[in-house]
Amino acid sequence: MMGSSATDALGGGIKRQTGKIGLIHNFEEIISLENLCLAWQEFIIGKKIRMDVRMFSRRLMDNIVSLNQDLANQTYQHGGYESFYITDPKPRHIHKATVRDRLLHHALHRIFYPFFSRTFIFDSYSCRIGKGLHKAVGRFIQMANQVSQNNTKTCWILKCDIRKFFPSIDHRILFQILQEYIPDKNILWLLRQVIDSFSTDGNFGVGLPLGNLTSQLFANVYMNVFDQWVKHSLKAKFYVRYADDFVFLSRDKMWLENIRPQIQQFLSEQLKLTLHPDKVFLKTLVSGVDFLGWVHFPKHRILRATTKSRMFSRIKEMSTLETVQSYLGLLKHGNTEKVRQELLGQYWLWKL
Repeated sequence: MMGSSATDALGGGIKRQTGKIGLIHNFEEIISLENLCLAWQEFIIGKKIRMDVRMFSRRLMDNIVSLNQDLANQTYQHGGYESFYITDPKPRHIHKATVRDRLLHHALHRIFYPFFSRTFIFDSYSCRIGKGLHKAVGRFIQMANQVSQNNTKTCWILKCDIRKFFPSIDHRILFQILQEYIPDKNILWLLRQVIDSFSTDGNFGVGLPLGNLTSQLFANVYMNVFDQWVKHSLKAKFYVRYADDFVFLSRDKMWLENIRPQIQQFLSEQLKLTLHPDKVFLKTLVSGVDFLGWVHFPKHRILRATTKSRMFSRIKEMSTLETVQSYLGLLKHGNTEKVRQELLGQYWLWKL
């Protein structure tokens, strides 16, 4: 059990944010044939040729009706996961659910995302429509200019990273947060099936799979408790978060030094998360700040060395025009003329 002070703070943070607002959709809307069919149309984008999707499509309406009936009767059980690794850009362990279960994830996301997105702070950028990594980088630069008064004052930045974020998310705490918003017990039953379908290394009740669409939303719901505390208790004006990476900007170095242990305590006591000991630092913008793949300076930013190395390794392995265009799109967001020329040179070299 969480301590009483932690529980009170968690509940208080949610109530400050939501007041009397709760999810107005009911269980029947979520599991309806209409919602499942609309979810299918979203799910199949870019996946039509995949074998498991094609197999499910052969008896599409039968499969959707069967899922609907299992949900209505509450006999639905989430299936297992296919496990594999990808490099995007660093190695990640992905757990892929069955098509049937992923269809349900999309049906849930269709209903929950519009509601929960309204409860998030403006400067939360991961997995949100109209946000994203490039918007987060742009917002960081805007804040840095504000704090430094266009590079006339010293801008200090506290950069933090959560250690093993998705594998550490506690199901009980996540479910407690969701209960503050969702009064329908049938919906809560369904969410429990999805959340408890996965655990990290056999540690039941802990961890979310990277392969689930719902995991992205649940992670933001989970971290929104922290975001609200940052804004309401720490009263941080200049704060940006993208997934488990976040920064605080200030001209007051002492304030940033003082909030660091408070941040760790809050994350540990209320969310059972820990800061990565090797990825937390306090630096000036002038010295260069590594955030979201770029090293930022007052008037320019350069690609992180490890990102550049992975990019060229990728080009060597897969010399396709699509891969090069993808990286050129990334590079246009920084001072990378030399890197772009090197990239094109490597592309033609490995393509020959």
